[in-house]
Amino acid sequence: MSDAVTDAPAVANASAPASIGPEHVETPVAYDAILLASFGGPEGQDDVIPFLRNVTRGRGIPDERLEEVAHHYRHFGGISPINGQNRMLKAALETELAARGVDLPVYWGNRNWGPFLADALREAADDGRRQLIAIATSAYSSYSSCRQYREDFARELAETGLADTLVIDKVRQYFDHPGFVAPFTDGVAEGLAELERRIPGIDLERQAKVLFCTHSIPTGDAEKSGPAARGFGEGGAYAAQHEAVAEVVMARAGRDVPWALVYQSRSGPPSQPWLEPDVNDALRELPEQGVCGVLLVPLGFVSDHMEVKWDLDTEAMETADEIGIVAVRTPTPGVDPQYVSGLVDLVLERVQGVPAAERPAETGLGPWYDVCRPGCCENARLGFRPTVAGLRP
Repeated sequence: MSDAVTDAPAVANASAPASIGPEHVETPVAYDAILLASFGGPEGQDDVIPFLRNVTRGRGIPDERLEEVAHHYRHFGGISPINGQNRMLKAALETELAARGVDLPVYWGNRNWGPFLADALREAADDGRRQLIAIATSAYSSYSSCRQYREDFARELAETGLADTLVIDKVRQYFDHPGFVAPFTDGVAEGLAELERRIPGIDLERQAKVLFCTHSIPTGDAEKSGPAARGFGEGGAYAAQHEAVAEVVMARAGRDVPWALVYQSRSGPPSQPWLEPDVNDALRELPEQGVCGVLLVPLGFVSDHMEVKWDLDTEAMETADEIGIVAVRTPTPGVDPQYVSGLVDLVLERVQGVPAAERPAETGLGPWYDVCRPGCCENARLGFRPTVAGLRP
């Protein structure tokens, strides 16, 4: 399947050169199914190494090195929470769709573990579905959180022989959609109140800090995240989107508490630069700043999967305990009704062809593109590969 626009949209910005292509699809599209796409995770000790082989396919990493990461999963019985969370999300989406009278079945497929994307596509095709709108369980722009899913769709369509049978489009990146932002806003307000309960008399403005946490990525990939024409600074669109959402969340929380964006879950070699600071390094600097209470906000994640349960709930909490500060972690959206409703809203934007000017966005960066821009989120190591739901580089 070629890296071409997969539908026939109206151009939201009529002044844009035709060669650039449409940014938003403003004509209704008759989708007949939703594809929920996620990362996947092991569901038993025997699954862990095969799962990690899938995650690192093509990199030639030996099993003994994979075992260094496997202990995160083995600590939880070899079971990643992500599949269970996606089962709940799928059920919640189906309930919300039914409540609204929207007749769109939801198919679920993973990148790295069963149920695999290929199986979901075959099931959809066998059921007579032809036009799918995809929701990926990742809200921000980068190679691994957006473009790689679009590459996965193109590859699986080709390998299953369904490229002439199925069309897959994708909802826009939803980092600043109200349904995604609201659960974090609620969580920060409740988390700051929890710090006040746990540390009586704390002056939040001087003795607390909010750390917005997200997955670190190689700086080369970060710099290529989002369309180059937007001129994002260091960290590319990936960092800019997180910072913009964090500003909105703190403003809505109504508390003048210092905050910072920090990173976690680095997995690359020491010689490769990744986005910093690491959450644990940031925590260790807090006592000398007079901070005795910290709020950890997993802003980069949609559910409590392994990066949250291990990197924050285990490692970061251990660091906080070592340095003698109280740490509270806020929830991820999970199946929060606001989040689930927001995902359905994103689908209906495309079904109904809602004009871009009428689409909600909580930051000045959105609403993000329906059709990914040329050259958007290139993999710094691999370059461009075929995708769907975007324009050629």
